[in-house]
Amino acid sequence: MTLADLQELEREAVMPTYLRNPVEFVRGKGTLLWDAEGTEYLDFLAGVSVVALGHCHPALVSAVCEQAERLMHVSNLYYSEPGMRLAARLSELGLGGKAFFTNSGAEAVECALKLARKHKPQGDVVVLEKGFHGRTFGALSATPQEAKQAPFAPLVPGFRVAARESAELPVDDQTAAVLIEPIQGESGILPVADEVLQAAREACDRHGALLIFDEIQCGMGRTGDLWAWQAAGVRPDVMTVAKGLGGGLAIGACLTGAVHADVLQPGDHGSTFAGGPVAAAAANVVLDVVTEPGFMDEVARKGERLAAGLRDLGLEVRGRGLMLAFAAEHAPEVARRLLLEEHLLVNATGPDTIRLLPPLTVSDDEIDQALARIASPD
Repeated sequence: MTLADLQELEREAVMPTYLRNPVEFVRGKGTLLWDAEGTEYLDFLAGVSVVALGHCHPALVSAVCEQAERLMHVSNLYYSEPGMRLAARLSELGLGGKAFFTNSGAEAVECALKLARKHKPQGDVVVLEKGFHGRTFGALSATPQEAKQAPFAPLVPGFRVAARESAELPVDDQTAAVLIEPIQGESGILPVADEVLQAAREACDRHGALLIFDEIQCGMGRTGDLWAWQAAGVRPDVMTVAKGLGGGLAIGACLTGAVHADVLQPGDHGSTFAGGPVAAAAANVVLDVVTEPGFMDEVARKGERLAAGLRDLGLEVRGRGLMLAFAAEHAPEVARRLLLEEHLLVNATGPDTIRLLPPLTVSDDEIDQALARIASPD
């Protein structure tokens, strides 16, 4: 089937919600992808921060195949070892409480919002301007971006928006939670200042609200720490994770601290597929790799190498670890040129920002190759 055939099928059968690039990928290994014609590409997007260990990591493929041959699904009405083990590991590595598994980041946010409302009934939720938390109704209502929200009004009520650079947050005794991405991803890799995170922690403590960190994009080692909040030293009560957790398979989680681990009770929430054996087996392998001694140090070092190389090209860089962005005029056109002419996958998050999210296993040589392609003339 040709690319033209696929495009025709899309026109006939797929809702037109994505602006796809005219490339069909058929194979991947590590940081490399190949299209249907056999052309090799360098992937510095990693499925939007999903393919944390690179494409088709051998240990991940082996675990998925072995689990799929043994058992693929039984539902959450029964026990399954991979999910129980994964929950215990995430508790130990995360906030010390419990996990609710989901199929996506947006679903993890929905769980966190329900937990906050159960914790403080009818309380409102404070979010930061430019935040992005997903496209389901609750997550979208927590995403204060007019272009994304307006077509779907009326939204879920009870959200208040705070300035992203102000430590004066509108938190009071009616606030159920403050929801923050420590590094805002979809808005262009915008780190939230440590003093804002600290102010949010203090305000939540004063008023009995939950501090929820959305680490869907910036977590799982992406910034050079397992969790982005660790660099600021501001510990949340609840955390949402997804994307890199499954290394390419669909899985997310809402993680709590010990104090709020049992807020949600039987019947309060559920998901048919979430935390299934195959996805949980994959996530356990991802945790095996990213918690190896020295792995996070290497992510931080490689992030510095990439950032320094971008600065040497005269580019304005922001972000941390392997979650970086640089300013570029006409960014969508730049991203398309890099894909079609330089065979480098990056992403434009707006008219003036190029986002880089390579696999955490990217090599120094691949970083240098990417920099050379970015530096190539138009």
